Amino acid sequence: MSASAAPEPNPQSLEERLRAVARDRYHDRHPFNLRMHAGELTPAEIRRWITNRYHYQRHIPVKDALITAKLETPGLRRMWLRRISDHDGPRDGEGGLERWLRLGEAAGVDREVLLSGERVLPGVRLAVEGYVNFCRLGSPLQAVAASLTELAAPDIMRTRIDAFEQHYRWIEPEGLAYFRTRIDQGGRDSKEALALVLDWAREPADQDRAVAALRYKCDVLWSLLDAVQHAPQEGDGR
Repeated sequence: MSASAAPEPNPQSLEERLRAVARDRYHDRHPFNLRMHAGELTPAEIRRWITNRYHYQRHIPVKDALITAKLETPGLRRMWLRRISDHDGPRDGEGGLERWLRLGEAAGVDREVLLSGERVLPGVRLAVEGYVNFCRLGSPLQAVAASLTELAAPDIMRTRIDAFEQHYRWIEPEGLAYFRTRIDQGGRDSKEALALVLDWAREPADQDRAVAALRYKCDVLWSLLDAVQHAPQEGDGR
């Protein structure tokens, strides 16, 4: 190769960068999650988290619909449409959103409170709106790369299940179904998204954009927990 020739793309280097972001900046390191997994949260704090996290959950199918519209082939669109079905369910009473509502009920949060969104904190609204707009306005590469927080999702789900079973036994065990389901789904989804990003991001500038998008998504999740952690203590979602 001549001195002036462009270097060959190095997908492994990009993958290492992405995995480092997911490892080092994921919200499992947030003080609120550390307290959750150590069994230090009060019932009111657990309910506040469930209530506000649902606002994020209900927008996952929305951002996935925006990403689907950016994909150019039927095969890619079919692949991404499955994510919407995973959360919305193939029919009423099924899917990830329904499982989150049941988590709320198991923890003593009225379903109507979750559905109304009336107790969602302003900081959570801003973080979620920012993420949805990022997927709306960003390139397909940026939107898909932002989803790669799923690289770390299976591990946090396992940790969360253990923590809830050990420390929060007042929550009905059936309410943990969302966490159990996301272990396999997160592993599958992150594998698919990572393959797309590695294929699309061949140029150094695109690789930097992909890494920046994942960092941004980590910041969204961190900001959501900041809002929940520093919220006034009154009201627990019931």
